[in-house]
Amino acid sequence: MSWTDERVELLKKLWSDGLSASQIAGELGGITRNAVIGKVHRLGLSGRAKAPSSSVPRQRKPRIASQMFRAPRTMMRGNVALAMPAYDYQPDPEPQMIENIIPIGQRCSLVELTDEKCHWPIGDPGQADFFFCGGKTNAGTPYCGYHARIAYQPVNDRRRDKRPMRA
Repeated sequence: MSWTDERVELLKKLWSDGLSASQIAGELGGITRNAVIGKVHRLGLSGRAKAPSSSVPRQRKPRIASQMFRAPRTMMRGNVALAMPAYDYQPDPEPQMIENIIPIGQRCSLVELTDEKCHWPIGDPGQADFFFCGGKTNAGTPYCGYHARIAYQPVNDRRRDKRPMRA
């Protein structure tokens, strides 16, 4: 099927009348909806007269600024339930990291790493000053004592206390 002048004029008329691309493809016959859309785009046909919408825009309710209400939590400890108001709970502050100064003689590159040297990366791998810690490792970990404490943090005991007890 080719686009003859006659078919292009019919396409323009049907498009301006507001028919959909699928309806136009059905009228012309032997053509797909996508072919109609492509031809309309290539012809640069602008948007058409839109039929007035039958639905009226919905009015939105104004939001009322309100404070969030938090109910007191109950914490189970043993067989005793303790009421714990939400405002009393304060999470522990994050532990402060102490600056770990790594001596220049201890630092090593990737090719210098062994099982006895700490594998903790320091800096940006894309930069020239990147290195690994290189300190003596603890048994069973690839890190020195300082970096093992950072990498392997114990499960917080408070998390276990917050879980509800099963009856």
